[in-house]
Amino acid sequence: MSANPRPLLVITGPTGIGKTDLAMVLGTGLPLRVISADSVMVYQHLDIGSAKPTAEELAECPHDLIDLVPPEHAFDAGQFVTHAEILIQSAWDHGRVPCLVGGTIMYLKSLLDGLDTLPAADPVIREKIRGKAELEGWPAIHAWLQELDPEAADLIHSNHSSRIERALEVRLVTGESICSFWSGGQADTSIVGQAVDLSVLAMVPSDREQLKDRLNRRFDSMLQRGFEAEVEMLRQRPALTLDCPSMRSVGYRQMWQYLDGDLSKNEMKDQAKAATRQLAKRQLTWLRSWRTDSNTLIEVSDSIPVEKGKVWLSGVLDRVL
Repeated sequence: MSANPRPLLVITGPTGIGKTDLAMVLGTGLPLRVISADSVMVYQHLDIGSAKPTAEELAECPHDLIDLVPPEHAFDAGQFVTHAEILIQSAWDHGRVPCLVGGTIMYLKSLLDGLDTLPAADPVIREKIRGKAELEGWPAIHAWLQELDPEAADLIHSNHSSRIERALEVRLVTGESICSFWSGGQADTSIVGQAVDLSVLAMVPSDREQLKDRLNRRFDSMLQRGFEAEVEMLRQRPALTLDCPSMRSVGYRQMWQYLDGDLSKNEMKDQAKAATRQLAKRQLTWLRSWRTDSNTLIEVSDSIPVEKGKVWLSGVLDRVL
C-alpha cells in the first residue's frame, strides 16, 4: 500500500438536501473530479425523477457515473466500486481531487468500508420468501423483516424486493442480522492499494419539518416539469418493467403504478412523498453512526450552505494540495 495518503472527498446527506447543488458550486473552477454516488442518476433517461443536473449544468461542472447504463440494466454496489475506483485513480493521476457526491448508502459503504462476504443463497428459503411475496406483496414481507430484523428493515425500503429478500434470507438462514455481516469501517481507508485521506461533508437538516416540506415541494415541481411524461416515455421501452431496479426507485415506482391504473393521482403523490421521506430518514439514521471521525456536519435550512461549503473545501484543499 502507498504510504502517502491520497485525498478523497465525500459530500453526502439525505435526499433533497442539496448535495448536487452544492457540488456544482464547489466544483466549478477548482481541481475537483465530481463522481456521482447516486443509484438513480446512474441510469439513462431517468432525469426529472432523479433530480439529475441538466445538460447545461453538467457542461459547466461534469459529473462521472451519471447516465452510465440503460434503465433496463441492473447496476449494483459492486459495479459502482469497480467504476469508482478507476475514476478515483484517474483523478489522482491527473492531479485532481476526487469528490464523491450522493446519498446511496450501499455505494459509499462498499467503496470506503469494503464489500462484504455474505452467506451463500439458500434456494429453499428464497423460494419460501418469494411464494409468500406473491400471495401477500412485498410490503408484507418487509413487515416480516421488521419483526425479525428491525435494524435492517429500517435501512431498506418496503418496495425494494431484492434487498428485503436478501436480508430476510440471511436472517432465516443464520439467525443473525444482515447488518452484522456489513463491514464496520476500516481505521485506515485504502482504495486501489493507496492510503486515503478522507474528508466527509455531511449535510443534515436543521429542522426535519423543513426537510419534509422541501421534499414535498420538490416532488410537486417534478410533476410540473413533466415527470409523468418522462415515465410514459420509459414505459415504451419493451424490456423495461416495474421489476427492473431502476423502476423500483422512489417516485418512479409510484408513477408507474399510477399509469397502470393501480393508484389514483392523489394516491401516487401521497405514496411517492411518503417513500421519499422514509428514504431521507434511513439516510439520516445511517449518517449518525457512519465514519463520525472524518465527518464535518453542516446544517441546512432554507438555502444551500454555499459559504460553509467553501470554508470546508478550502480547509481540505489547503491540507491535501
